[in-house]
Amino acid sequence: MFTSLQRFRPLAAFGAALLIGLAPVTAAFADNGPPEVPSGKSALAARMPDVSVGAQYDTTHVYVASADLDAFVTSFLATFGGKASPRAVFTVTPTPSKTASQYVQTPVGMLSVFGFETPIPYPFGNERTGYLVTNIDQAVKAARAAGADVLVDSFDDPIGKDAIIQWPGGLTMQLYWHTKAPNYAPLHSVPDNRVYVSRYEANNFVRRWVHFSHGKVVSDNPRADAGVIGRPGETIREIRINSGFGRMVVFVTDGKLPFPFGRETTGYAVDDLAQTLERAQAAGAKVVSQPYSSEAGKSAVLEFPGGYIAEVHDGQ
Repeated sequence: MFTSLQRFRPLAAFGAALLIGLAPVTAAFADNGPPEVPSGKSALAARMPDVSVGAQYDTTHVYVASADLDAFVTSFLATFGGKASPRAVFTVTPTPSKTASQYVQTPVGMLSVFGFETPIPYPFGNERTGYLVTNIDQAVKAARAAGADVLVDSFDDPIGKDAIIQWPGGLTMQLYWHTKAPNYAPLHSVPDNRVYVSRYEANNFVRRWVHFSHGKVVSDNPRADAGVIGRPGETIREIRINSGFGRMVVFVTDGKLPFPFGRETTGYAVDDLAQTLERAQAAGAKVVSQPYSSEAGKSAVLEFPGGYIAEVHDGQ
């Protein structure tokens, strides 16, 4: 179902293949030191294969009402550019269900969009992202070895296999594999997977995610500006991790965040924030958190038709 942007074949299969906290903490409230993750590859990671493929194959999972699907996709594409597969109805879970589905490719990140026409089988709808892996069995084994739970064991879809896993701290994601490997060009900018965890599980989660992803903690700031998550004048611990699965930013919180923070799962880097916000509003999106300036640049939060909430920020 995944194809290169150059070939972008009929996209009847795209939907089927693609399914399948929150307030800042002051420095005194943060964890006792950084996660115990060595700068090089950990012993556990060295024993397990790196199953990542590339950030251009990561998809944010978006669930909207079926009646809102067209409006959402149109608004998102008008904001960021790109293209979408034709809308079609599939069974994309291992148990009976029906969903209208589209795959959306943009220069700043990919989406799998679902508008279920039946009740959504548990635990689908809770997974935030889908990560392409080189081998689903190896990926599940590596995730288990790193400390993840398997909520949905691997199951067949028309072009491959899928599984749903969950990490300490509650982060739930999909792993997927295709019989025929896709071929996508790199993204113009790699989005952030924005993760909110408690101080009780932060180090545990980071250590285990780094083991699994073969990633690296690129920064761990115990006194970052909490205005970026709706609490100006306070500080928060912010951890940034890069891996073959793309970028992740982890906010360590006490769970008392103002809306919309904590509802956004992905942060998109854009060339011009002001122009992006103008395009979004012209396309029916709402600015639910006005632009905020920090040392990292400016950021804002959008809500698209259908309720999908996303952070946008300056930079690559």
